[in-house]
Amino acid sequence: MTQARDLADLAGAATAGTITGRNLIINGAMNVAQRGTSAAGLTDGGEPYQTIDRFRFVEQGSPTYALTMSQSSTAPAGFANSLKLDITTAQGSLAVADALAVDTLIEAQNLQQLAYGTSSANTATLSFWVRSNKTGTYVVYFYQYDDDRATTHSYTINSADTWEYKTIVVPADTVGIIDNNNDRGIAVRWVLASGTNYTSGTASTAWAADVAANRYAGLNVNLADDTANEWYLTGAQLEVGSTATDFEHRSYGDELALCQRYFAVLQDTTAAYAGGFGFCNSTTKTKVCFPLGVALRANPTVNVTAATIDIRNNATNTAASSVSAAIAQGTNLYLDVNAASGLATNHACAIDPKQNMTFDAELDGYFKCKIYKC
Repeated sequence: MTQARDLADLAGAATAGTITGRNLIINGAMNVAQRGTSAAGLTDGGEPYQTIDRFRFVEQGSPTYALTMSQSSTAPAGFANSLKLDITTAQGSLAVADALAVDTLIEAQNLQQLAYGTSSANTATLSFWVRSNKTGTYVVYFYQYDDDRATTHSYTINSADTWEYKTIVVPADTVGIIDNNNDRGIAVRWVLASGTNYTSGTASTAWAADVAANRYAGLNVNLADDTANEWYLTGAQLEVGSTATDFEHRSYGDELALCQRYFAVLQDTTAAYAGGFGFCNSTTKTKVCFPLGVALRANPTVNVTAATIDIRNNATNTAASSVSAAIAQGTNLYLDVNAASGLATNHACAIDPKQNMTFDAELDGYFKCKIYKC
């Protein structure tokens, strides 16, 4: 995908925002990594979304560990990729509020088949492949945002450096209701290290009101305690029912389109290609439409350096001075791209980005993650 035309060609790849089939987790085979294949130096602070689409690095407290998160080609039979965490700075003893995890957030309207909050609520099953040199008992923590409810389940890595297949049955919840909207529904979190603030209680294997001390109870490993430690995950699947089925492989095009609902990249090129078209409504302002091919979840944050955008207008090129007012409507994104001066009012224009433009409509941002359970 290099420009708006390429994005638009993906329109037929998947119904925007709609997960079809059994697997409620997007990109569970870790095949899509639009932000890049590796991010080093992850520690206290920073953006949680780093490499593999839809999966976040979660840090809590003020940890001193550091790690690299990457897309790895080490994978079990039937998979090409995995998510890898590699500890690069060890923290042998965690402070009480420190934690390390990886999670994925599932959009609320994609979870309505669970029928939570009704007498017809359904069980679900999480299955995944996992590998680490560090054996022991790990936990997966499930958090339901609308009613602040949680359930925690353990699994064991028995053999070092060996792919193991795990399944967890997630009980039905007849109490907590998942709203039918485009906000956060459930977080599925693989916990790898934790201080006692989150492990001193008793794990609730049924859905219950979230209690901090119970969240990661049962965890008996600290992945961060040695720079030799690494952890891999792939084949993550959450499906309705009490029995795990074979992993549902979606095509790369379908998986990419599902990921682009939350994060999309318009890549720059060395050639003078237009990324969007619009008109100049004054000598300093343009209204521009970018056809994305996939409907974004919400109005996105646009990340681009304005000075690297050329506004092609009336046979001249003018450097942009700012980009603002990103509004998503259907599969189109509308932006205000402004210049200091020199535009021809009421003339058409084209936008030529000279660097990657990213459109971020993720379910959660870093600031909210830090103050509210990630």
